[in-house]
Amino acid sequence: MKFYDITVPFSTELPVYPGDPAVQITQVASLAAGDICTVSHLSFGSHTGTHVDPPAHFIAGKATLDELPLDVLIGPARVVEVGNEIDVIDVAQIDEANLAGVERVLFKTRNSRLWQRGAHDFERDFVYLETDAAERLVALGVKLVGIDYLSIEKFNFDQPTTHYALLGNDVVVVEGLNLAEIAAGDYELICLPMKIQNGDGGPARVVLRELQAT
Repeated sequence: MKFYDITVPFSTELPVYPGDPAVQITQVASLAAGDICTVSHLSFGSHTGTHVDPPAHFIAGKATLDELPLDVLIGPARVVEVGNEIDVIDVAQIDEANLAGVERVLFKTRNSRLWQRGAHDFERDFVYLETDAAERLVALGVKLVGIDYLSIEKFNFDQPTTHYALLGNDVVVVEGLNLAEIAAGDYELICLPMKIQNGDGGPARVVLRELQAT
């Protein structure tokens, strides 16, 4: 049974969404300097790298990061690959994917190539999920949606309507995945964000596991 780590490595070279804090890692103690151990100070925004958006990110009074149920974050998931020519995941792509009965869906797009080539600058022209597609996913009963860049929403939006559609209906969003080496199909998802009390979001280690053959 094989595991696939679809988490983006955390480093000071990691691109961040415009306006978010840059990643800072400062070593405050070091074995090499003669200290008894090595210790680092980390500073970053709550929506850095591979991370989870709980409903409270955009919707007041909804679940915070520490309140997310594990049975949503862990379970069967489908990786849906959209063509490199696709700029926007719309309702037509959702219908074509045949997601009836699927509770967790991860979208693999050309965004993943940015992680594969180690791009350090934020890419504004990333593939995103259109609002009508988000609404269709809600209607299908999807509980978690992931995408392979730092936001599921169109850059420079007027209103974050995709987030409203998903988070307003308690659908968890996972952003910043690296699906470059993942084939489309069904897996077990294991998504464990930091348990930040009252958190509006936080980094996560996200893994896919091959399903056992029946």
